[in-house]
Amino acid sequence: MAAVTRCSVSLVRRLLSHHYKRRCVRVFKATRDQPPRACLSNLYNERLFHTTSAWSGPIMQFKLSDIGEGIMEVVVKEWYVKEGDKVSQFDSICEVQSDKASVTITSRYDGVIRRLHYAADDTALVGKPLVDIETDTGPEVAQEEDVVETPAMSREEHTHQEIKGHKTQATPAVRRLALENNIKLSEVVGTGKDGRILKEDILNFLAKQTGAILPPSPFHETRESQRPKEVQPASLPASLPASLPARPQPVLSSQDVTEPLKGFHRAMMKTMTAALKIPHFGLCDEVDLSRLAALRSDLRGISEARGVKLSYMPFFIKAASLGLLHFPVLNASLDEASQNITYKAAHNIGLAMDTSQGLLVPNVKNVQLLSVFEIARELNRLQVLGSSGQLGTSDLTGGTFTLSNIGSIGGTYAKPVILPPEVAIGALGKIQILPRFDSNGELVKAHILNVSWSADHRVIDGATMCRFSNLWRQYLENPASMVLDLK
Repeated sequence: MAAVTRCSVSLVRRLLSHHYKRRCVRVFKATRDQPPRACLSNLYNERLFHTTSAWSGPIMQFKLSDIGEGIMEVVVKEWYVKEGDKVSQFDSICEVQSDKASVTITSRYDGVIRRLHYAADDTALVGKPLVDIETDTGPEVAQEEDVVETPAMSREEHTHQEIKGHKTQATPAVRRLALENNIKLSEVVGTGKDGRILKEDILNFLAKQTGAILPPSPFHETRESQRPKEVQPASLPASLPASLPARPQPVLSSQDVTEPLKGFHRAMMKTMTAALKIPHFGLCDEVDLSRLAALRSDLRGISEARGVKLSYMPFFIKAASLGLLHFPVLNASLDEASQNITYKAAHNIGLAMDTSQGLLVPNVKNVQLLSVFEIARELNRLQVLGSSGQLGTSDLTGGTFTLSNIGSIGGTYAKPVILPPEVAIGALGKIQILPRFDSNGELVKAHILNVSWSADHRVIDGATMCRFSNLWRQYLENPASMVLDLK
């Protein structure tokens, strides 16, 4: 018996000298309570196993973590990997879409994808395995981590890391620059090859945030010179007006198509079903924006020199915030039982956007603390993210009051539907140049905007809604008066 024991110990030392430490220790632990002959037999078999096949790491089940807002299921929109692909930490695995936003799930491990638990367009459940990843993690660590709910990203990362259709590509130096300036890479539009984020992109984004003016870099000038020239209207056929927008060719179908409501369409169904339970009160008015048009014309060049496009919308939003200070009941919410009303301190004013993904309503946070220029800068950011499908959950939630700019498409009047738990919403029509009489009775050209308001008639009476509309109109018709109330 003693001779057999010495033999097994000698064999263990030989295996350790041939780099089998991790595997041997595991086998030794598993067999230390067995008789020496069994231990020797297991170690011998283990040695033969290593000479015939490569050791594979533990399989980790990567689970879909809670992404907040009470969401229990998401739709897998697109896979960025397939079985057999190697991935590293923070590599994009797939894009999922909830009722709130699109989210890109990134890997927590280095390893090889062994199984995809869902196909594209399948519904994935929170807390259930999403993919199986073969990792290089030790058995003890793997066993410990497999018990833990493994989040793809922290909740704050879910808010800012949504990238649709591609990974966030940037060098370590660029990532470090973004980290030092507290910039989320998901908010920066990359101008490099395949959407790669460059140093110039970070600096330009930072300049827009701070209002600084950066001189054009040689790289930027090179890019401008290499940009293909736009097609001139003269090159179009004579029978086709230059201003006619291009329209996609219609597709005719010979069969009915039935598909389930998913993603944002499903969210709209739920929200509008709840909204129509609210007794709506409607009010329409028109606003003369002639003075505001002149003011915006004077300020637009200054704003663009700071890297921010200045539209009318920042003035509309700021005027609404000033009005809400006088009528806080319009910036409130009702509980589900309609027993309590909460007056919101923050003016998180939403802007309804028509995107390729459907109707989205991101909001500008704390408008009561922002200047018109700061609102314009935030709107620029939201519009860029909205057009590329990168709006985060924080951008789409927490709204307290909404303006819908239907006029950007061409409508004049609308009947906006309240977004619960909010209690009021406004729809803005297109700005038209129409004849009007001035204070002297002279016929003049006026920039006329039509607005349509809807309010929750359970808590807001018609007189309150009308007084708010009058105050909002006065701020816009006399924009100089806004200066007196700005904080």
